[in-house]
Amino acid sequence: MRIVSICPSNTEIMAYLDLMNLVVGVDDDSDWPEAVNDLPKVGRDLSVDMDAVEQLQPDLVLASLSVPGMEKNIEGLKERNLPYVILNPNSLDEIGEDILTVGKLTGYEDRANRVYNEYHETINYYREKSLEVPVKKRIYWEWWPKPIFTPGRKNWLSYISELAGAENVFSTYADASIQVEWEEVLEKDPDDICMVWVGVQEAKMNPKIIKKREGADQLQAVQQDRIHVLEEHLYCRPSPRLLEGLKKLAPILHPDIFNRK
Repeated sequence: MRIVSICPSNTEIMAYLDLMNLVVGVDDDSDWPEAVNDLPKVGRDLSVDMDAVEQLQPDLVLASLSVPGMEKNIEGLKERNLPYVILNPNSLDEIGEDILTVGKLTGYEDRANRVYNEYHETINYYREKSLEVPVKKRIYWEWWPKPIFTPGRKNWLSYISELAGAENVFSTYADASIQVEWEEVLEKDPDDICMVWVGVQEAKMNPKIIKKREGADQLQAVQQDRIHVLEEHLYCRPSPRLLEGLKKLAPILHPDIFNRK
C-alpha cells in the first residue's frame, strides 16, 4: 500500500505499528520518526498541498480533524476522490482504537492487535501504580501563554495526569481545550505547572515568563520551583507517544512511587 499521512499523530501511529515502509509522503509538521526526513513533504497540516498528495498516488490518506481548520483538507480529498480515513481521537482509549483501525485498513491486523495490547498493558501498569499515591498532585497544564489555553476534562492530558498520580486542575471544564484567565490559575494554586506550548520547542519555553506574571510569586508551584518544561511532542499530539510522556512525568511528580521504565 501507499500511505500519505497529513498529521503528525497519524504518522506516529504508523511508526508505532512499524509500518513506515508503507508511507510515501507526510505533512511538514511530522518530525518523528527519523524516516520522515527522507519522505516527500506535502505542506503544513493546516495547508496541505492536495496536488502534491494526489501526485503521490496514495491508496489511503490518513487525515485528521484534531486542529480547527483541518476541515479544508477533507474537502480537498473529497474533491480529488482520494481515499481517506479521519483519525480524530481525544482520549487514550480512542488512540488505541485508531491503532486497530489503521492495522485493519493496511492489512496488518495481527500486528495492530499486538501493539494495542502492549499499549494497554502500559496504561494498566500506571493505573495500578497511581493507586499507591497517597496524595494526588494538582497540575496546571499550560498549552499556550497569551491568551492562556489549557486542556479540559475531555482531553487526553487529564487522563495522563491521573495515571501519573495527579489531577488536572481544569478538568472541571468539560471541553478538550479551554481558554482561561491568569486569575483562574492563581485561584487554583496548583502544586505543579507543566509548560507544553503547542508547536514550541522546549528551548523556547522559559519558566521566567510565568514567574513574571502578576501574583505568580503567590503560587505554590512557583515558590517551590515546580515549573516543568516538557516536550510538546510528547504531550500535545493524540498518538501513542503520549505514553512516553507519561513515563517521564510520573517519576517527576512522585519519584518515590514510580520507577522509570
